[in-house]
Amino acid sequence: MKPTFHHRVVNGLFEDPVVYLRLLRERRALLFDLGDIWRLHAGELHKVTDVFVTHAHIDHFMGFDRLLRVILRRETPLRLYGPTGITEAVEGKLRGYSWNLIEEYPVSLLVHEVTGGTVVSARFSAAEGFRMTEAGRREDTGVILEEPLFRVRTACLEHDIPVLAYAVEERVHINIDKAMLLKKGLPVGPWLGAFKQAIREGRLDFTVAVSGREYTYEQLLGIVRFSEGQKVSYVVDVSPSAENMERIVELVHGSHTLYIEAFFLEEERRRAVERNHLTARMAGEIAALAGVKEVVPLHLSPKYRAFPERVLEETMSAFLKGEPRATR
Repeated sequence: MKPTFHHRVVNGLFEDPVVYLRLLRERRALLFDLGDIWRLHAGELHKVTDVFVTHAHIDHFMGFDRLLRVILRRETPLRLYGPTGITEAVEGKLRGYSWNLIEEYPVSLLVHEVTGGTVVSARFSAAEGFRMTEAGRREDTGVILEEPLFRVRTACLEHDIPVLAYAVEERVHINIDKAMLLKKGLPVGPWLGAFKQAIREGRLDFTVAVSGREYTYEQLLGIVRFSEGQKVSYVVDVSPSAENMERIVELVHGSHTLYIEAFFLEEERRRAVERNHLTARMAGEIAALAGVKEVVPLHLSPKYRAFPERVLEETMSAFLKGEPRATR
């Protein structure tokens, strides 16, 4: 069974945390955080439709300029999501440049800011010189993006400033039974993508012509096998408080993959509290409590460059033992 989400860490353990998630067969990608993204080539960046920013510290947001430069002539809008202040951060970036010759460019940005129980949206378009216009507001339900294929949920956390953690969940994984396809004499082709989309959208009136014959939704269901959808979560730059830990566990519960910071070793727990970061042990404990299948530590303090294995081992030990300690 081919997974729908293909995801990877873009940079090294001690570099800016960025996760690139490609949607198989969708010609589309999601980006989690927007720090140093120079390892992503232009073709990969052109596929990015949605960027989920945890907060606007430089190592999580400096890549905005690079991404915008690559997609300036793209017609597909870029959607960005972030915590309190993300709209102002985007506007500040845009004001740093002169835009007098871009009125005919098609690109536009739609920014969704999660703040005070509300999601406030703003639009910036090249046609208007990237001046901000309000684009609506809605209640923050914890779901920042909802589509037939997947949804993205958030948790509002603290890092001395508000930060967001994210979980992207495939609703259900739809796999085509090749044996049944062959038995019915049906060919592989683009029509299968349309059929899957109809299933996700609940369009029971779906019909399609295949090899000169018309097939209905019900007639085609026999070629489909349903399984649990993927879940990928991303958590970085988080104060090690009990409240944060509880919210993270709830958000990432049951994830197939959890990308999570492991900034300090547990022996420097006091330093972790002072600097508003998780320890490697805390990262492993969260993964164990949440019952995730795979934990991927990232965003380690540069002080551990000589022995990163100690940080990774501490995370995995706590994850496999599943014996959490109390937080402050």
